[in-house]
Amino acid sequence: MKSTIPLFLTALLVGCCAPHRARVPLWQTLPEAPPLPRADESGLAPVNGVQLYYARFNRGGAAPVILLHGGLGSSDEWGFEVPRLAATHQVVVVDTRGHGRSTLSGQPLSYALLASDVLGLMDYLNIRKASVVGWSDGGVTGLLLAIKHPERIDKLFTFGTNYNRSGYKTAPPDSVVAARFMSRAQAKYRKLSPTPDNFAGLKNALGKMYGAEPNLDPADLRTIQAPTVIACGEHEQFITPDHFQQLARLIPGAHLVTLARVSHGGPLQDPVRFHRAVVHLLDGR
Repeated sequence: MKSTIPLFLTALLVGCCAPHRARVPLWQTLPEAPPLPRADESGLAPVNGVQLYYARFNRGGAAPVILLHGGLGSSDEWGFEVPRLAATHQVVVVDTRGHGRSTLSGQPLSYALLASDVLGLMDYLNIRKASVVGWSDGGVTGLLLAIKHPERIDKLFTFGTNYNRSGYKTAPPDSVVAARFMSRAQAKYRKLSPTPDNFAGLKNALGKMYGAEPNLDPADLRTIQAPTVIACGEHEQFITPDHFQQLARLIPGAHLVTLARVSHGGPLQDPVRFHRAVVHLLDGR
């Protein structure tokens, strides 16, 4: 995997971003998530020098679950999952620093910093322990939380997540589809961000992080105590199947789940089966 910024940034969700047309395979689509339901509570939390946007649903519900989105996205991408999960759980979504409605400081991005942000938000919301469902970058953040703060993490579900850079496929992305995705991501950023003209700044900050991370130590992964599922799409286009298998083997008791007919965009492409996989871990059903 090359460390150049354009290759990785355009690789994010690339192949799943073609517009939906007749006969286009499900794994090549990226459906729009419906709007999130009305939150019980939402706002900006002062954490680690930034303002993190969060929203909480079913505040009185048991067994809190935090949903973490991927790079260049926002919490709005959980529009399919939140109403399903909030029927039985307290659910918290958050915009990663610099994404969505959250601010971006001059501090270099790192997965350790993103994990610290989530921990700070948990403290702000008085959540002692929660499960984490992380998609792509959100899954790396979840892995770090489970390693560094096992007392705060109940269960962990990752989707499309690698633990180091050796897992990336080397095939170049489709430049036409990548351009379409980047245009869409920029439009959403401009709509939500408190700094709508800084999309290039976010890409630059992410590119620096992606040039060196993730780089999790296998020995640390073996210390994870939380019941864990490592999930991926059958047609995952950025990370090799072997890498997911390795990750699942490294975490004691972890299970590998492959969702058929979807790619890196699985939570949007087949939200019903994605939710079933999540609640099977969380609730054993």
